[in-house]
Amino acid sequence: MTQDTKNMTIVVTGATGRTGSRVARAAGAAGLTVRAASRATGFDWADRSTWAETLRGAGAAYLVHPADVGAPGTAEAVGELAGTAVGLGVRRLVLLSARGEDQALPTEEALRASGADWTVVRAAWFAQNFSEGPLVAEVRGGELVFPAGEVAEPFVDVRDIAEVVVAAVTGGERYVGRTLSVTGPRLLTWGEAVAEIAATTGRSLAYRAVPARDYGEALVGLGVPSEEAAFLTGLFETLLDGRNARVEDGVRQVLGRGPRDFADFVAEEAGAGTWKA
Repeated sequence: MTQDTKNMTIVVTGATGRTGSRVARAAGAAGLTVRAASRATGFDWADRSTWAETLRGAGAAYLVHPADVGAPGTAEAVGELAGTAVGLGVRRLVLLSARGEDQALPTEEALRASGADWTVVRAAWFAQNFSEGPLVAEVRGGELVFPAGEVAEPFVDVRDIAEVVVAAVTGGERYVGRTLSVTGPRLLTWGEAVAEIAATTGRSLAYRAVPARDYGEALVGLGVPSEEAAFLTGLFETLLDGRNARVEDGVRQVLGRGPRDFADFVAEEAGAGTWKA
């Protein structure tokens, strides 16, 4: 850790989420003081009056919006929060973004325009999407239905994302003004990922590909607002067109080691009983 980051307080938004909880853990292990930013602690992305109290006195912040980084309104919210942070002297900001998501570019630009010492971390699909969040119930039920076709993705372990974020904060000027792309070490289709889970757990699991528009209609049937479902349909139609079917070396560049393998993630989660029916 550099001298500038000793005794630093880092604000972690989404501190109970998939990445935020790991960022908080990694930051604490690196000697930073973690200030969780969530509704439970009085912070609300939708209520700008809560921002200053959460940010005041901190030296850095990790920004992850509760909506998708490319969702309508996200760029404005991130830009305004970043401007508030800079005005309070919190210049070191790291934004979680999505690799290959054109809709996320305005949010990234809003961060850059804030005057912050920024870093953008563009992540591949999370390995933990199979063990946490809306997909895990389907996997437990024996069949994952998803609009990914036979597209391959280098699923990234969220612990690697967290360690890259903390390294970006504690690395001095090295990562300021940079965009880092982080992926896992190999490509897998969604079907292959489910097959690895099946082989490790000994369960009979299947993957069924559906068109993105059919998936969007199913989401509406499950109660997802039509505007959100339409956004997700458009997102899947672009993100899952093969543009991200490549491995990138952001984890090794920053951490000096290779990323965690999907098989290791599966073995850990299977051992913990995550996918028991």
